[in-house]
Amino acid sequence: MARPRIGQGVVVHVPATTANVGPGFDCLGAALDLDNVFEMRCIAGGSQRFDLIIEGPEGAHLRGGPDNLVYRSAQRVWKEACEEPVGLEARVRLAVPPARGLGSSATAIVAGLMGANALVGEPLSKEKLLELAIDIEGHPDNVVPSLVGGLCMTAKAASHRWRVVRCEWSAEVVAVVAIPAVRLTTSEARRAMPKAIPVADAVTNLGALTLLLQGLRTGNGDLITDGMHDRLHEPYRWGLIPGGRKVREAALEAGAWGCVISGAGPSLLALCRQEVAETVYRAMVRTWYYAGVESRAEVLSVQHRGSHWLPLPDRPENAE
Repeated sequence: MARPRIGQGVVVHVPATTANVGPGFDCLGAALDLDNVFEMRCIAGGSQRFDLIIEGPEGAHLRGGPDNLVYRSAQRVWKEACEEPVGLEARVRLAVPPARGLGSSATAIVAGLMGANALVGEPLSKEKLLELAIDIEGHPDNVVPSLVGGLCMTAKAASHRWRVVRCEWSAEVVAVVAIPAVRLTTSEARRAMPKAIPVADAVTNLGALTLLLQGLRTGNGDLITDGMHDRLHEPYRWGLIPGGRKVREAALEAGAWGCVISGAGPSLLALCRQEVAETVYRAMVRTWYYAGVESRAEVLSVQHRGSHWLPLPDRPENAE
């Protein structure tokens, strides 16, 4: 373990995620092959300096400073490692749009944790980084797959440990993600949910989750169709997404096995065969257009590698 040098840097690749996947509220999520890329360097200025440079059409509202989520996450690593904090610059190639239900905040948390850990010689294990990530985010369904990749079921066991189970996702199943040009914060989506859920709804979700996981493992579209139904969060959130229900119907009519809210929304996730993916995403974008909402869509695979980092060549101190 060594104190990082001014000008020392790493680049961290962090994938987008789709959380819940219907019935897996706050416990199921998958990494997608759409990455945010964070170039992070140590700079002069002490523990209150964090400079943020965003590359990409989104994220103009994001700001640097000591309260930024990337930097607060980095500070947690240095505190755990008993290292003095340093100033950081982060140049972000932003592919995951903020406040769209694709785990943008999770990418910031994971990048801050992984980058800070790498800069001091990786004293913290991946298990410890997972624990910190969940603590910062407040729930595991985005940060866990963002860090480790794949489809992940995460639960706090009776031992009070977080347990992560990597689940199978058949290559026969592709994800179509339709992303509207409107934002919806996680806090707003959570406020729409009731304080209590009927037991019958919880039981229905347990059964649906079992069917969904088996369908994703085998590529069985009938099981996916019956499994992509939720009674815990989606009934209360559809009203927050302009035209969302019509877009869902269009996806199903175009051949998708199921269509759900991605994370807290407003992006929608449809699962289907590769052969109909283009038809599905065109139907979703077209339906949103007729509802007065601009959108775009991506056909994505599950990203199994998770987050990873590489060193950058040192930059001279006077080159800031």
